[in-house]
Amino acid sequence: MRQHAVYVTALLIVLVPVFIVPGCKKSTDDDELVGNWSISTDFENDARAEAVLFTIGNKAYLGTGVSSTERYNDLWEYDLDKGYWTRMKEFPGAARSAAIAFAVGGIGYVGTGTDGYDEFADMYAFDPVANTWNSSLKPFPGGARKDAIAFTIGDKGYVCSGYDGSDLQDLWEYTPNGDGWEQKKSISRRRSAATVFVMDSKAYVVSGSNNGTALNDLLVYDPSTNDWTEKRKLTNVSDESYDDEYTSIARYNAVSFVMNNKAYLATGQYGSYMSTVWEYNVATDQWTERTAFEGKLREGAVAMVLNNRGFVLTGRNGSEYYYNMFEFNPTAEQNDDDNQ
Repeated sequence: MRQHAVYVTALLIVLVPVFIVPGCKKSTDDDELVGNWSISTDFENDARAEAVLFTIGNKAYLGTGVSSTERYNDLWEYDLDKGYWTRMKEFPGAARSAAIAFAVGGIGYVGTGTDGYDEFADMYAFDPVANTWNSSLKPFPGGARKDAIAFTIGDKGYVCSGYDGSDLQDLWEYTPNGDGWEQKKSISRRRSAATVFVMDSKAYVVSGSNNGTALNDLLVYDPSTNDWTEKRKLTNVSDESYDDEYTSIARYNAVSFVMNNKAYLATGQYGSYMSTVWEYNVATDQWTERTAFEGKLREGAVAMVLNNRGFVLTGRNGSEYYYNMFEFNPTAEQNDDDNQ
């Protein structure tokens, strides 16, 4: 969602694609790449970008966001087994985009973001069993912002970076028991609209925007040591051959998701909208290009994994907003017939 909504989360400027940036068109080598994108269940409400999404069990919850005409404070539940969306109790805060969301202990947490004029620091908790919101949580102590990232490790939630007039780099840990926040070690460089995934109880922060430039770093946060480790760069900067094709990994306002101990990076933009999809192998600290995203190019989308199946949905391209959803099978052969 660039989350300067969700997205995850977003600039409100209409972006004009520049089609000469490497990696921003469908790869001419797709026949040699692995992975297949197929059209899936459409989101059943208004097309939007920069929404929030969190998962609890085998269900996903999508809400807030922005379209060409308005911002939203709705919430929808997706049941993969049933294959449809159900409207849940409305988010009690102001309609917003570029907010954050995470889930801990069967409860979803939503906060921060922007209404297009002001940023927010308020936080809310959603109980999907009771279908109720708790509006009495303490505000996020890092201050009002948009385009932050959020993640869950164990029984804690985390909020990092974002934008409040300038890019940010602070990190905060949330403990639901006691509704308490504690500041942790900041990430090394300021950024907004970054992408994050969690593997083996560590958070991997990918790229992001620093003064409008996509950072070429991958940083890992380990809560057990409260420390950050930098992995190999996302561009071709070494004398080795592994990164010779690293021309289109760095980006912002993208999505990531994890399946079978591999992470996948898709959508987003850097100069223009990115179609290239990259798979990250934690064991080797290397990236491999996979079949390009086969929907319309977009930023500010959201992603989810349910039953070890990965999906990308919503988002925007300039003034065009989307409600469609695509599923990615990383081991299947690419098939044009199932994404129309």
